[in-house]
Amino acid sequence: MKEYSGIVVRSTGSSCNVLNSEGNVLECRLKGNFRIKGIRSTNPLAVGDMVKYIIGQGEKVGLINAIEPRHNYIIRKATRLSKQSHIIAANIDQAIVMVTLASPRTSTGFIDRFLVTAEAYHIPAMLIFNKSDLINGGELIKLNKLIELYEGLGYTCFRTSALKGSGIDEVKALLKDKVSLISGHSGVGKTALINAIEPGLLRKVGEISGYHQKGKHTTTFAEMMPLSFGGFIIDTPGIKEFGLTDFDKQEIAERFPEMRQLMHQCQFNNCTHVHEPGCAVKAALAKGHISQSRYANYISIQNDEYFDEADYSGTQ
Repeated sequence: MKEYSGIVVRSTGSSCNVLNSEGNVLECRLKGNFRIKGIRSTNPLAVGDMVKYIIGQGEKVGLINAIEPRHNYIIRKATRLSKQSHIIAANIDQAIVMVTLASPRTSTGFIDRFLVTAEAYHIPAMLIFNKSDLINGGELIKLNKLIELYEGLGYTCFRTSALKGSGIDEVKALLKDKVSLISGHSGVGKTALINAIEPGLLRKVGEISGYHQKGKHTTTFAEMMPLSFGGFIIDTPGIKEFGLTDFDKQEIAERFPEMRQLMHQCQFNNCTHVHEPGCAVKAALAKGHISQSRYANYISIQNDEYFDEADYSGTQ
């Protein structure tokens, strides 16, 4: 049997599709019971993984016998399996969170948890505010304030309307020659936006469920697709909640850029920025230099049940 190299472009858990150096996509399966050292993950194989596989002459399914070390990945707590994690994608150049203010509404809590995870793995992150054509009045003021907040923290923000085609050229320039992950709630318009960027790349566009104002799922598995103008885009299933995992409680503040700049000025080295005197972060908050919503989301993460589970199990 001959050994080949490739990149995982789609993974369903039991099998995956691998794009090889010749530009061909082949179905492959994992050899044996693979586990990545140090990661308790529901999926040992993720989209974006570089792998080696073997295949016999005349066979149609390859056998993956090696996974190359990852230089980064985006990970979240696995649904229903609170002590396990789910790797969304690996080896990416940038991570994009797609936001809508309504139909469905994206909370700043979701945004900040996504950004904190990207910061932890040193992945450049940016925000796309979609359905901008539907925003006016008070919602427009809120949108402008959110963009001002996140751009002030160093995150690039885009306003788009997949339906009207506005902002598409700017997003295409962002994606060119990069491996980009795009994530967000179901119904924020990921599929429509990708279709606007690369017509025909994705065909299913979901509708919003009127009862809960939640989007219907149109993507079942993460999938990595080549762009005709260079680069790859990783479309992910809609995420309802972004649960943090593989974090030490003490490092959370380091993942908030505005806190990272101040934390070494605190009176105590192990300051949690919650109740200690002489806290530079709380002083900046009182002066309005740190956003109330960002600080509230920081506290929410600090109080996450994940850390209670970690303390209980004796792990960090």
